Amino acid sequence: MTRTPEAARVWMRAGTAWFASVVDGLDDATLSADTRLPGWTGRHLLAHVAANATALSNLATWARTGVETPMYTSAGQRAADIEAGATRPVSQLRAWFTETADRLAADLDVLTDRQWSAPVRTAQGRTLPASEIPWLRTREVVVHAVDIDPAGNFISVPLDVADALVDDVVAKRSTAGDGPALLLAATDTGREWKVDGIGDAARLEADTTTLAGWLTGRETLPPDAGAQPAPILPPWL
Repeated sequence: MTRTPEAARVWMRAGTAWFASVVDGLDDATLSADTRLPGWTGRHLLAHVAANATALSNLATWARTGVETPMYTSAGQRAADIEAGATRPVSQLRAWFTETADRLAADLDVLTDRQWSAPVRTAQGRTLPASEIPWLRTREVVVHAVDIDPAGNFISVPLDVADALVDDVVAKRSTAGDGPALLLAATDTGREWKVDGIGDAARLEADTTTLAGWLTGRETLPPDAGAQPAPILPPWL
């Protein structure tokens, strides 16, 4: 499936609304409890998603003004902000998420066609056009909506978003090359992906949302996905 800037903006709005609805349905005790991500409570996730919106607003500012405005001053600052944010009262965290999400949407709404094409740089050092910002946000809110919900799973992720997510994780895992080599086949769309890695490539088949959940380290594949049991992958953040 083709990911267009227009589609990504629709996904971002829908994903943000989904994350907000999940958070609204959880009480403070649940948000203070551990999540499926090792070492992270719901408070950590709320702090991370709120701070991510501010970081992406920095990229929107970069695109609008032409003045280099990094997402974070450093990886250490990013981690410190999450840890500090996780100590806030849950009510403040809820308000922080809403405030920064609204600010990001407003900052993106004012970009012109030329500014959408402006190059910006992610925290990982990748240079890409500002038109990719909505997709970067979509990934965060969709994946973490599953993470923060004790009953969450990838079945709720829209097919086109899951498909684009598989593209991204396959590219990242192939670049790293430190995991198992894989041949992946989506049983619902017919798409296939090759993951560069270690050893002979194992062929695995499942529907797209299941593949997305497994590749991001959130879910397991069904026993019939391949001739051999699928490896357990570390969480992708």
